Amino acid sequence: MKFLLTAMLLFGAMVTYAQNPIDGNWKGTRETPNGSFELNYTFKVEGDSLTGVLKTQFGEIPIENGKVDGKKFSYSISFNDMTINNTGELVSDDEIVTKNERGETKLTRVKE
Repeated sequence: MKFLLTAMLLFGAMVTYAQNPIDGNWKGTRETPNGSFELNYTFKVEGDSLTGVLKTQFGEIPIENGKVDGKKFSYSISFNDMTINNTGELVSDDEIVTKNERGETKLTRVKE
């Protein structure tokens, strides 16, 4: 009985502290009419909320209004008095695809 209770408590602790597969650092390249530039995202999931930051050669932009539903998520980024709404999906442990009105970007996990 003690063993069963201990095992259940350990399993519960592991589930509570398990990291969401979207968490982490991701990198991609965006093609634009002015050339390509690198995107570096840091995503953090807590419950059904997504936070983080987008880093580009132009600076850092916080992720706003982030929501997670399983492997799918949404968020917005705001800059220059403009807001861009994005959706994303974790397609594998090492690949995310994000979409917005400007197109689609594939992101790969940055291994540390």
